[in-house]
Amino acid sequence: MSWYRYDYFPRSRPRAAKGGIKAQSKRGAFGQSWWAKRWIAVLEGFNIGARLGRGRSYARNGQVLDIELDKGKVTAKVQGSQARPYAVTIQVKALTAAEWTKLIDALAGQALYSAKLLAGEMPQDIEEVFQTAKLSLFPERLKDLTTACSCPDSSNPCKHIAAVYYLIGEEFDRDPFLLFRLRGLDRDELLARLGSSEKKAIEGKQQPAPLEPATSPEPLPGDLAAFWSGSQFPDAASEAVNTPRGSAALPKRLGNFPFWRGSNHFLDTLEKIYAAAAPAGLDAFLGERRQG
Repeated sequence: MSWYRYDYFPRSRPRAAKGGIKAQSKRGAFGQSWWAKRWIAVLEGFNIGARLGRGRSYARNGQVLDIELDKGKVTAKVQGSQARPYAVTIQVKALTAAEWTKLIDALAGQALYSAKLLAGEMPQDIEEVFQTAKLSLFPERLKDLTTACSCPDSSNPCKHIAAVYYLIGEEFDRDPFLLFRLRGLDRDELLARLGSSEKKAIEGKQQPAPLEPATSPEPLPGDLAAFWSGSQFPDAASEAVNTPRGSAALPKRLGNFPFWRGSNHFLDTLEKIYAAAAPAGLDAFLGERRQG
């Protein structure tokens, strides 16, 4: 009978989790950017079974309580059917120092790639540079990923690991450089080494002298009281003051909050708050009082 099978586990119902990380995807595919979709497609292409589907449900229901992403390693806590959350570990095969040097030299030799990376963008065909260097940005084989979970399910990956897979994919939408971190190099290290490699490539070429600024910057006042209280605005300053064309411009430059736990997108919610606050701020600046 089926209960004598050593690998048989009845379908369990997870305990409700509070404050978990909920996937932004409510239905359908995960990820919006090409690199996030590529990560999911690679994992699903390994044919690791129906637990990926259950992992999607766990990710959307907020069963993943915490995720820490470091160089070559991901650790997470996932609430399952037991009182204590399960501990998940995912290790990604990191590139060696020699492989990173080879790759960065190849990227620096392509002006378009390096320019986009320095601007914080992921080039569409960056995988071709990896392939030219005989490397891979994404895991190529299932054995490139070493995973473990403290749950009793003998399958690997289990649904708890799969849930973390999907949430990592969504996090790539927010920060594509996490892909490089998983392969062993932080964003700041990558950009610093990329800039250094570019500098060496153009070393010896005559560079034009930098232009002197047209005006010197205004010095800060030495009086602390004057600094914090500000100074009188000129009359012309209020003539062209309007509410901004877009809401939450500065937060949008920072990107979405890492592993957001709310039901709605962080920036979408913040944008509405900024849109409501802008007219009130303008009225306060102009010394007017809104009715109602």
